[in-house]
Amino acid sequence: MSPPRPPPRHRRGAHWRDAEYVALDFETTGLDLRNDAIVSFGVTPVIEGRIRMSGAIHQLIEPRVPPSPRSQTIHELRPQDLAGSPPLEEARGALAEALRGRVLLVWFAEVEMSFLRAIFGGLARTWRRRTIDVRNLAISADGAPRSARLNLGYPLTSTAGRFGVPVANPHEALDDALVTAQLFLVLVDKLPGEPTVRDLLRLGRP
Repeated sequence: MSPPRPPPRHRRGAHWRDAEYVALDFETTGLDLRNDAIVSFGVTPVIEGRIRMSGAIHQLIEPRVPPSPRSQTIHELRPQDLAGSPPLEEARGALAEALRGRVLLVWFAEVEMSFLRAIFGGLARTWRRRTIDVRNLAISADGAPRSARLNLGYPLTSTAGRFGVPVANPHEALDDALVTAQLFLVLVDKLPGEPTVRDLLRLGRP
């Protein structure tokens, strides 16, 4: 399957509300792309500056390798919880449809982009051009130096708490996607002026 169609390039100069976005979170058996696999994904659309839960998806995946004990303590998905769920090959069509034509919102983009390349192919730079790392927007909002992007600070849950965004189920894919979408809207509201899509892509560049 080829990568989902990216947002139109000519729309990057438009007001940010005129673009469609989708927040994405993967939960995985680990972070080793060669050996680990996705166990669930959550997507939350943001259209006309509003979160549209009617288009949200939470999909469990039966992975090709079992979740490691460490990963199970994080996302609390055991092999028996995943048994009978569709394999990624069957579920990726729904994911592709959710991403098609939309700017991607993620938290700590390198992880999601690596798994997206494994699922759909495509060049790393192609995925970067359509992706806003909302974590980087938070770093910019705090006035922190760009070097802060290189460390492992700014976890999603604590950052959400600082900006008044509620977290119901940490490390549950749909809730993490929803929190990422909510943080995106809060952080955009803190930017001066009326940012364009291009401004947000630049500030949130992975």
